[in-house]
Amino acid sequence: MHQFNKVEMVKFTKPEQSYQALEGMTANAENILQKLNLPYHVITLSTGDMGFSAAKTYDLEVWMPEQDIYREISSVSNTEAFQARRARIQYRDEEGKLQFVHTLNGSGLAVGRTVAAILENYQNADGTVTIPEVLRPYFGADKIVPEDTL
Repeated sequence: MHQFNKVEMVKFTKPEQSYQALEGMTANAENILQKLNLPYHVITLSTGDMGFSAAKTYDLEVWMPEQDIYREISSVSNTEAFQARRARIQYRDEEGKLQFVHTLNGSGLAVGRTVAAILENYQNADGTVTIPEVLRPYFGADKIVPEDTL
């Protein structure tokens, strides 16, 4: 067992909008990685690798240079009407007929893995870690300096 802290994204859509919503949710996670200037790629999972309820899933993987590998940092899925049928989540269409919504869910970014990716990708030869530009206003410094070098 392990703990995995993350922000979860959930969306209910009309069926005809669900795949556009999937692309938008994936773009939201990508946007954060781009702002952090972290190397990543997006993988479309094969049906054998997807969860039971998913119709389509994207995994976002971030480069971890110390491990020399890309690691999953986010996963975004369209479950179409699968979860809505089980939970009986419906809406009325333009003719007043009940229809099942499509549900989508995904992890924003895994917090611990994001921090590890920042540390690994921004570490300097002298042991300092350069803070990504986008985080500097919140961090209050340009670098993390190890205590033994102070």
